Amino acid sequence: MRFSWRTEWPQWLLIAAMFALAAATWGSAPERIPVHWGIGGQVDRWGGRFEGLLAIPLLALGIYVLMLIVPRIDPGRANYDAFVGPYTTLRLSILVVMAGLYALVILWVRGMRLSIEVLVPLLVGALFVVVGNVLGKLRPNWFVGIRTPWTLSSKQSWTRTHRAGGWVFVLIGVLMMLCAALRTDWALWTMIAVSLVSILGLIVYSYLIWLRDPDKVPPAGTQPAPNDSRP
Repeated sequence: MRFSWRTEWPQWLLIAAMFALAAATWGSAPERIPVHWGIGGQVDRWGGRFEGLLAIPLLALGIYVLMLIVPRIDPGRANYDAFVGPYTTLRLSILVVMAGLYALVILWVRGMRLSIEVLVPLLVGALFVVVGNVLGKLRPNWFVGIRTPWTLSSKQSWTRTHRAGGWVFVLIGVLMMLCAALRTDWALWTMIAVSLVSILGLIVYSYLIWLRDPDKVPPAGTQPAPNDSRP
């Protein structure tokens, strides 16, 4: 898979903007910066300037580099050319959400007490919706997607599980955003229950499709080679 500056510059811009915000905020930032909030939106962990201002930018940079390297080391790297667009969309969406989360931290440091318990689920829910829309376009690989023993050894299981998974991720994302809007305990627990049941259902579904696939391939090393004469 080849990357060009046309697909990469928005991601470079997001990462550079986060580090620029860190530099611009460093001198006026307090010694204690919130680094984690509870479900109710209350700060439940504080950190110093380094952690508070640089943890998210450094993590974003690490994820960006990792997702650049993955297509080069994946045994299924030949398939990445078939989903360059969806993979780029996925990478960019992750960085957009991380930049949004970082913006919330910076605004908090600057004195704006936003509703973290609403905005964070909205951002993450939107990411789930985007992921759901690209899942069905992914092709078999070892790093990105719904990777069960059965999707990795059956193209049919991979394809059908990812198509179903696309709808599941969109549903989870919408429920997450509704949960943020309603701000009620029952909505939260409903979202968690639906998510767990749906993910378990996808795992079972991938197995059932695998069972009926005549072209499934056993994992490497589970069968002796044709010329293996060992007893």
